[in-house]
Amino acid sequence: MTQLVLAPMEGLVDWRVRQLLSAVGGFDQCVTEFIRVSQTLFPAHVFYRYCPELHQGGKTASGQPVLVQLMGHDPQLLGENAAFAVELGAPGIDINFGCPSKTVNKREAGASLLKCPENLFNIVRAVRAAVPGHIAVSAKIRLGYADKTLFLENARAVEEGGAQHLTVHARTKLEGYKPPAHWEYLARIREAISIPMTANGEIWTLEDYIRCRDISGCTSFMLGRGAIACPDLAARIKAMETGEAPAKQSWADVLGILLAYIDLLAQDGATENHQAGRIKQWVALMRKGHAPAAQCFDEIKRIRDIDELRTKLSEDREKPENRQQDKRIAA
Repeated sequence: MTQLVLAPMEGLVDWRVRQLLSAVGGFDQCVTEFIRVSQTLFPAHVFYRYCPELHQGGKTASGQPVLVQLMGHDPQLLGENAAFAVELGAPGIDINFGCPSKTVNKREAGASLLKCPENLFNIVRAVRAAVPGHIAVSAKIRLGYADKTLFLENARAVEEGGAQHLTVHARTKLEGYKPPAHWEYLARIREAISIPMTANGEIWTLEDYIRCRDISGCTSFMLGRGAIACPDLAARIKAMETGEAPAKQSWADVLGILLAYIDLLAQDGATENHQAGRIKQWVALMRKGHAPAAQCFDEIKRIRDIDELRTKLSEDREKPENRQQDKRIAA
């Protein structure tokens, strides 16, 4: 059975987005944005801010478990924070070895740790030792830092450190998010380790998913920007795997999700400027998945008043031409 995971994307996938996308369907698991561990054991409110799902058994409102992702370079400190997150209800801990941010990498965290497999081994081992045996520990890596020389060594280090699962973004740190993703390397990693593995990178459409599946040989996939561009991508993948031919969401359906996001942001006390900024960010990414998003973005990009923005999206949602489903299932 295909497993689909919603990717942890800093500044993009917060708990509200997790709630909305998991409600659309298809996802089996989510991961929080990374919590940067550098100097201290965080108090509970920090974990609750990143993962309010801890208040409801570590699951989204739709029932998908949410792993707490930690990032840092100090094995002991990461272990202590992992143990506390589990005490608060985290169903699993994920370790970030893939963030390509320059700021993060200057501080010996994220993808910079891929330069030395021993870094990965020591951190995973410390986290694994710090949390109860029934709590899964996983890690996310890239194919390397500047090149792919250590891609197998890094994967093996994660396994030898005691992780139960590995996610691989099929690009190096220097490649960032530039296409293509090198799915062929995922097949080699999968054959070299014995723990389950999740494929990640450049899955925007059903066709991308099929090609990634066939090339990598994986049965678990992490969807990131593709799920933001097409909120129903996971649901359509799952439907396709059961033999259905699912139609793509209408633009009106997508606008309904955006309006619900505004409501969630407002309920959480976000400023109007923040609300408008997040909506524009989401619509901008949707241009890769929905043709009407390009015009929508041009029409809203200068709107600052949240009521005006809400009215504009509501009016567009009622237009007949926006309520038609897209029959191109691979789009």
